[in-house]
Amino acid sequence: MSDEILHEVREGGIAWTTFNRPQARNAMLFGMYERLQNLAGEISADPSIRVWVLTGAGGKAFASGTDISQFREFKTAEDALNYEARIDKVLGALENCTKPVIAAIAGACTGGGLGIAGCCDIRICDQSARFGLPIAKTLGNILNMHNFARFYALVGPAAIAEMIMTSRLFSAAEAKHIGLVSEVLETPDAVAARAMELATSMKDLAPLTLKATKEALRRLRKATSDVEGDDLVTMCFTSADFQEGVDAFLNKRAPKFQGK
Repeated sequence: MSDEILHEVREGGIAWTTFNRPQARNAMLFGMYERLQNLAGEISADPSIRVWVLTGAGGKAFASGTDISQFREFKTAEDALNYEARIDKVLGALENCTKPVIAAIAGACTGGGLGIAGCCDIRICDQSARFGLPIAKTLGNILNMHNFARFYALVGPAAIAEMIMTSRLFSAAEAKHIGLVSEVLETPDAVAARAMELATSMKDLAPLTLKATKEALRRLRKATSDVEGDDLVTMCFTSADFQEGVDAFLNKRAPKFQGK
């Protein structure tokens, strides 16, 4: 897994992690999710690290979501709930990381990749960046309530509804308009340079202030997330439509959803 997630600590206590599957648009394998979760804990516990930057290799994608091949064997409600619980632990670890996290985004930032970026504290992107949750077009699955709460807090109900219900990808300019990103740079190289500049400027700020700010915002998000939604997850993940979506995606054809 060391080749699929590259990690280094640069001068000044800046941690830099790169999703490194450019041939697959940095689609996340389960082992990559696990490594990201572990890194969040390690970085929180390391007093020498002051800021963490996440990015994707290749300039074409930050991360395009979970690798669809891993859904081949999903059949039961337990499969669906275990998957959502696994991803929720990863995203929760990012939210609970005590250090500021910057997402440096170039290209596609979709599905689980958007979930990761959404749990970062600052997001910047290049002009080619595209953001979305096209699950109604691809697999026919659904977010769990914690993820709905995260996006509800981040961009509001109208934007998250449009993302899912139209399955279209938002441009970099649209992402900035709705507050999903704070800056749009011209190129992937410019994004990387700006991320380093931001990290350098933040590393000497009062760490307790930054930690307390992160925790305050996390508590506010959590207050809206304790709503039952397992029935919605299992309804979608155990459907014939979900199996059709996975098969269609892996065989590079358009799915034929039937609503069952």
